[in-house]
Amino acid sequence: MLSYAIGDIHGQLEMLETAHALIEADRAAHGSAGPEALKAPIIHVGDLVDRGPDSAGVIDYLMTGQERGEPWIVLRGNHDRMFLGFLKDPTSQDPLLNPNLTWLNSRLGGEATLQSYGIADASSRPLEEIRKELGAVPQAHRDWLASQPAWHSRGEALFVHAGIRPGVALEDQVEDDLLWIREPFLSDPRDHGVLVVHGHTKIDHATHYGNRLNLDSGAGYFQPLTAVAIEGRSAWHLTPDGRVPLTPTRS
Repeated sequence: MLSYAIGDIHGQLEMLETAHALIEADRAAHGSAGPEALKAPIIHVGDLVDRGPDSAGVIDYLMTGQERGEPWIVLRGNHDRMFLGFLKDPTSQDPLLNPNLTWLNSRLGGEATLQSYGIADASSRPLEEIRKELGAVPQAHRDWLASQPAWHSRGEALFVHAGIRPGVALEDQVEDDLLWIREPFLSDPRDHGVLVVHGHTKIDHATHYGNRLNLDSGAGYFQPLTAVAIEGRSAWHLTPDGRVPLTPTRS
């Protein structure tokens, strides 16, 4: 069963369009594998917004693609949840965010997201002033982002933003973990029953650890955005020269 997946996007619309082009090239190259290759979905593992220059464009691109029937699955990441929380109440704080930070802190990149909607210099102005300008974010974008799932299961792969709580059944996983977890997930060597495909924790390049596959190659820091093809528990990095196998290694 073939699936495609794309790592954390973080407002990088041009990189996202390039990743989709690589996937379309792979569809064409492997079309002889049967109709499944033409219908394989693209799963985006979340963090659509923050840091990059065009979060609004990313949301519009993905939302419009789904509306015209593209087989695209879009998961919510922790940055997407923080954005939604800010839109509801700019004074709110995600319970899992470091209490010394706010979404507008430069480390998180919320200011760049608001800038993409035409709301300038948000981190240097009073929150009540910013609150009055939040109408620039279309209700359609808010509703669409809030409606996206936190996980997607397909074949031998489970797609989530951050990871899972090891040893906990999928039906008992909580959103806080699916969107925010690092440890004990990252260092857990056990077989989770599926290949967990995730982002959230930035690494230099997509890496297959045997029981999990991390796709966050740092697009939020203007490093490459990764697209992969997945069949069973095997994965290939998609490049302009075609598929490159991602050989499992240990954490």
